[in-house]
Amino acid sequence: MKKMKPWLLYALMATIFWGVWGAFASLPSKNGFPDTLNYCVWALTMIVPSIYVLKLNNWKLQFDRKSIYKGLIIGILGAGGQMILFYVVTIGPTYLIFPIISLSPVVTILLSVLFLKERVRKLGAIGIVLALLALPLFEYSNGPDTDMGENGILWFILTISILIAWGVQAYFMKLANQSMNAESIFFYMMISGIMLIPIALLLTDFKKDINWGLHGPYLASLIQIMNSIGALCLVYAFRYGKAIVVSPMTNAGAPLMTSIISMILLGIVPGKYKVLGIAFAILAAFLLALEPEEKDQ
Repeated sequence: MKKMKPWLLYALMATIFWGVWGAFASLPSKNGFPDTLNYCVWALTMIVPSIYVLKLNNWKLQFDRKSIYKGLIIGILGAGGQMILFYVVTIGPTYLIFPIISLSPVVTILLSVLFLKERVRKLGAIGIVLALLALPLFEYSNGPDTDMGENGILWFILTISILIAWGVQAYFMKLANQSMNAESIFFYMMISGIMLIPIALLLTDFKKDINWGLHGPYLASLIQIMNSIGALCLVYAFRYGKAIVVSPMTNAGAPLMTSIISMILLGIVPGKYKVLGIAFAILAAFLLALEPEEKDQ
């Protein structure tokens, strides 16, 4: 562990927290706690790790214009994409939405190569390709129902917007790490998430029965704090690593963790496409871990 590269350590931590979070994220909704309120809980749980890391950094918050600008861009792109997703899954086929969104690292990679001049060697390049191939396979469905529905064009456009938002967010996260400390970046991510809470509340149908008990907001809090800690680890991963490597690795690793946990807890036997995706993700994570760092990292 002492010799582990910092970016790899934080990327693995983000993968683990997000993987566990993904396996249990749907429980509050199944218990009658709306997804929009789940968002509100997540935004509030971001406060805890944000205050913790600021304290570790002696409360040194960067509040110059450029830092605020970059921090809010990162936060709004991430939280805004999540808000749009709440609506998209109600009008479109989820088995197509999530494979499309999972390709967001492509945007990050293109921007990183074009503007940050990042490069990877052969092993890293193979790992990236395998990771990108693995992502859609996790949610692949070859069932007979392929109807796009009456909102086909709308859901597709909105899904593409989420893909772009999260891909650009990862790029700006890496860009911001060149001039900002991770604690400030995460603080503005937290602020952005809270800023969008009123929108989530407006989208919530309070006329329906809502579970306000232990299996509602309290369970959501325990689950969403893992999401928040994972996001914090991702910020540090981007500080020490290359976006072109970190983004595909975390995007492949977290679904892998979720799949494994779900299979163990639910006794699910995955189809051949998901098995192939798992195999690609394992190999991709291994190759990305072997990717050598540049001297300036």
